[in-house]
Amino acid sequence: MLAPRPLNLRSQRDVNLWRIPLALSLAAIVLFCVTVAVDALDAVHVIQLPYWLTMGGIDDARAILSAMMGAVATVLALIFSVSLLVLSMVATLFGPRLLARFLQDWVTQVTIGLFMGTFIYVCLCFLVTHEDATSRFVPQVSLLTSWLLVVGSFGFLVYYSHRVATSIQNPDMIARIVDDLYPAVIGSHQQAEGEGFGPPPDDAAILARAATGAIVPCPKSGYLQHLNHGPLVLAARDVGALVVLKFRPGQFVLRGEPLASVVPASAGPRLEAAIDRNVAIGRHRTLTQDSEFGVAQIVEIAIRALSPAVNDTFTGVACVDWLADALLVLAEQRPLEGNWYDSAGELRVWIPDVKLERLVKLAFDQIRQAAATTPAVLIRQLEVIGRLARQMPEPARLALAEQTDAIRETATGLVALDRRDLEAAYLRARGVFDAERHPD
Repeated sequence: MLAPRPLNLRSQRDVNLWRIPLALSLAAIVLFCVTVAVDALDAVHVIQLPYWLTMGGIDDARAILSAMMGAVATVLALIFSVSLLVLSMVATLFGPRLLARFLQDWVTQVTIGLFMGTFIYVCLCFLVTHEDATSRFVPQVSLLTSWLLVVGSFGFLVYYSHRVATSIQNPDMIARIVDDLYPAVIGSHQQAEGEGFGPPPDDAAILARAATGAIVPCPKSGYLQHLNHGPLVLAARDVGALVVLKFRPGQFVLRGEPLASVVPASAGPRLEAAIDRNVAIGRHRTLTQDSEFGVAQIVEIAIRALSPAVNDTFTGVACVDWLADALLVLAEQRPLEGNWYDSAGELRVWIPDVKLERLVKLAFDQIRQAAATTPAVLIRQLEVIGRLARQMPEPARLALAEQTDAIRETATGLVALDRRDLEAAYLRARGVFDAERHPD
């Protein structure tokens, strides 16, 4: 029995870097209003603060606040510089499609938000701290709170540095992609309210019915990111129709291209608005319902590592190892099938499914081609195939067997020692398939 994986999916469609910093900045303003109100009550002698709750007079307060503002502003600028440097390095080493993982990292956002909120709070304290001919106001509670915020922000900066140092390591990045793949696959099978089960449909018959339906064009060009199938099933049930989507999540759709077909055709106008609301089209692929994208991200890291400019064999080998785990995840929890039924068991929404053998081919082809002169990666691919073959369904095993022969044919220009090691790995991998074919 395999240990369960976490089900939280970090990959979201609404990636941004400003939401948490904005929330913490607003929270700092609210906190200032609370603390300065306490100081104001103390100033008019409505309440009496303890005698030890003081950070000095007006000159001491202004000196402390000036020092804290300068330190926080300097570190905030440094954090932005480090974040931009990390994003630039990630785009170069891992590929631009992985930038979203760093943009949405909560530690980076909280660190920026803490320092922004602290800076705003200290600035407000500095503004209200004054002394003139008629009045003198030194907000002791706000000053102490400022000091606590600065210390807390710098303390969190240590964790931020640790997070950055670990997240840019190749094995950690690759493993995080696989960690996100599992909840994405699980989530694609979850049923919404009002959905039920039904027999597996005949795909050829579904496509034949779709040819007679009303075509719903795509309103804009982009990647099909997400299908909100629950409301779409209910809408199709209400009009007694079947919605056949022409594309699956991860595929690119052109503006005006047929996005879906509604059967019967008379229900097309009534479902066009529901299809437009519940089919998300965007500029980027996301992992939410696109398991193929997770495999492609790891493959991209491997190809960049094996390029002549980088020539990082160890990262290529690590990618092969984690791709094996990704394929194991996809074998345990099949990719998006695209069949959704109403509560009565009637098929209401259908999309093209993702074949596991297609993902096997995606996981091996480009790495094999890029590693034609890198025997360590080719040998690791053969070892992975031998370990995966027994845990994969029949169509995927056939795809793995094809990859075994292709890897052997791809290896070119190897010295005798490397050729001997590769042949030994090939025979071990082929032996797994031969043992399954002839168990006696």
